[in-house]
Amino acid sequence: MTKPLQIYLEDAEFERLDRWANERGWSKSQVVRIALRALTRIPEEDPILSASGMIDALPQDLSEHFDRYLQETFIAEKKSRYRKNRRKP
Repeated sequence: MTKPLQIYLEDAEFERLDRWANERGWSKSQVVRIALRALTRIPEEDPILSASGMIDALPQDLSEHFDRYLQETFIAEKKSRYRKNRRKP
């Protein structure tokens, strides 16, 4: 069920709202509802921590020895085939 809401905006605010809504093909009511949802949403847990355990088969001590594992898996780019000293014509 929807309920009406009346708000008062400064002219500049109204113009910004109107322009922003028109650029996207939305109504001003849609923009206000979306902004309200964004401002009042309940924050989720830390996204980094929520990703924990998503990848199987990682070493148990990965966080403790991250640099070592990174170095072991790093693949350097091959050297360029171009000669350093090219002859001038």
